[in-house]
Amino acid sequence: MQIHVVARGDTLFEIANTYHSSVNSIIAANELDTPSELVVGQALVIPIVGQFYFVQPGDTLYSIASSFGMTVQELARINNIGVNNPLSVGFRLYIPPLPKRAITSNAYIEPSGETVSTTLENAATKTTPYLTYLAHFSYSVNRDGSLNAPPIGNLKTIANRNNTALMLVLTNLEDGSFNSDLMHIILTVQAVQNTLLDNIVNTATKGGFTDVHFDFEFIPPADREAYITFLRKTKERFSQAGLLLSVALAPKTSATQTGTLYEAHDYGAIGKIADFVVLMTYEWGYSYGPPMAVSPLPEVKKVVEYALTEMPAEKILLGQNLYGYDWTLPFVEGGAAARAVSPQQAIAIARKHHVAIEYNTRAQAPFFQYTANDGKIHEVWFEDARSIQAKFDLIREVNLRGIAYWKLGLAFPQNWLLLNDQFEITKL
Repeated sequence: MQIHVVARGDTLFEIANTYHSSVNSIIAANELDTPSELVVGQALVIPIVGQFYFVQPGDTLYSIASSFGMTVQELARINNIGVNNPLSVGFRLYIPPLPKRAITSNAYIEPSGETVSTTLENAATKTTPYLTYLAHFSYSVNRDGSLNAPPIGNLKTIANRNNTALMLVLTNLEDGSFNSDLMHIILTVQAVQNTLLDNIVNTATKGGFTDVHFDFEFIPPADREAYITFLRKTKERFSQAGLLLSVALAPKTSATQTGTLYEAHDYGAIGKIADFVVLMTYEWGYSYGPPMAVSPLPEVKKVVEYALTEMPAEKILLGQNLYGYDWTLPFVEGGAAARAVSPQQAIAIARKHHVAIEYNTRAQAPFFQYTANDGKIHEVWFEDARSIQAKFDLIREVNLRGIAYWKLGLAFPQNWLLLNDQFEITKL
């Protein structure tokens, strides 16, 4: 697969010719609804085998080969040139695809109301071929240990059709927010805890779930050890029932990080108990915060680096957002929330307002500003092929177990193309 960033004056015909592709395949791959109106700075995925590299000033055959994990001799042979040939700027080299490695992939899906929307069922149909798990979010826990089940609609049938395992997601959501008092009851009242485990096992067994996933947030710091004890007890119970246990972890960068979100999430202890974990490496840029990348690469790396000191890489799924935000400027603390947008919506906004998309190389994320019809300036940060490729490179670099997406329903076709091109998705 090739990633091409649209330059001023580019046309699909010229882009297709450059990469020996076709206009129709590029339109289909990127789900372009206005193919004659490309946005400057827009990242396109070109569906070819391998990729081309165009020589930049200062490049040598050695430096290029090294950056792609190849030998000089191999790169020269593939491109039918001598190892000592001088390279002119702009010269095109073919780079073969990297060997695929097996990973686990997961995506959360969050139905609301009484039914599963057609949009979500369509999203599940499109993406489950690329998923190990479809995470049904969420079964909220009540104070008596009973569960509130979300609608499932045709999700089980869709998952089964694509050999995708179902993940039952448990949360301590109460009235729309993660509740610390509720967690304290779950962790300290044994009768409630026993009832809860009975209900989880029964629900998971009858519903055909393979994994039970705890997304318990804002646990009182004083209940840190009680949470570990609960997880050990739960793991033993789940093993007897043939169920896997996974846990979502707040994005910590040290064992001593303070704050209710972080303190009860003991990476070392949980890493030993759970079959795998999901690092919630997103929401640095969030709806009520100032404009910035949702998952800036340097911050994501800090969390991963710390996690690797507490647990093996084969237990870690990297959390990844499938969305961005549109903020109204100037940012005011406590003001209106930013609007969530999909990568496809973000590009459409840039096109509508005739602005170019920029790319922050430190955060590894695209962004732009535009002026709305009411005269207010907006700033949009989102995901594109380049930003997701940076996360895939990190997964490869440190050999993580895989990736977990929050959440389905916002279109990002380039992600699934690149995921399928570079990894072999584990199916249970």
